[in-house]
Amino acid sequence: MKKTIIFCLVSFFMTGFAFSQDQYIFPYGSGPSKAFIKEIIKLTGKEKPKICYLPTASGDRESGIIRWYELVNDLEVEPYVQRVWISSYRQKYTFEEFLLGMDAIVVGGGNTLNMIAIWKAQGIDKVLKKALEKGIVLAGGSAGSLCWFDNGTTDSRPIELSVVEGLGFLPYSHSPHYDGEEFRRPVYHENIKKGVFKDGYAMDNRSGIIFKNGKPFKVVSMGEQYNCYYVSLKDGEVVEEKLDKIILKD
Repeated sequence: MKKTIIFCLVSFFMTGFAFSQDQYIFPYGSGPSKAFIKEIIKLTGKEKPKICYLPTASGDRESGIIRWYELVNDLEVEPYVQRVWISSYRQKYTFEEFLLGMDAIVVGGGNTLNMIAIWKAQGIDKVLKKALEKGIVLAGGSAGSLCWFDNGTTDSRPIELSVVEGLGFLPYSHSPHYDGEEFRRPVYHENIKKGVFKDGYAMDNRSGIIFKNGKPFKVVSMGEQYNCYYVSLKDGEVVEEKLDKIILKD
């Protein structure tokens, strides 16, 4: 009986703790820099990680794919791209088979609303959830940052900024391009004040936050002028808290 109990306890700790994976998500305010990719490499814990670029939000635009390969050309990575404009004749593996074989997935910018709709139609949203649970690092800027949160502001519709729902992997609201587009800050504040958004995180174009297991872990920036903020509602007023950051260099 005692041996059985000991065996069960050992099995529990091995399956419940020893083999558990930390989950990292690294959103940043705009397009990636070489320094941000280096942070992603470190998060994977691999000497030469397999990193896949998802250009869905830009309609698999070729120029963005070329820039991705140029960006990582001299880094210790195995770069890949997964397009969504595919056919059964050309792609003989599933999105799940391909993406779950990566060490990190980087999502590009563009139209967030269209990207989320396509992902849901193709089942990629569910694959990304599995990737996170497996310990695959998720990252991206602009649409590629907004997608991981509950919701945020988007320019995906005509005329003006509006609300878009994300995948909810990070239980906060979000605004990218906080310093780069004049309407981002006031629209984000307005939605928090009205209760449309819960408290959340805003990021200047060249800054980002690494989340570990759903909590802020490390704030990074490409210069003193680029910041990340925790934005919340206190006594009916919106309050910005500038987060301490680490300056990176390309």
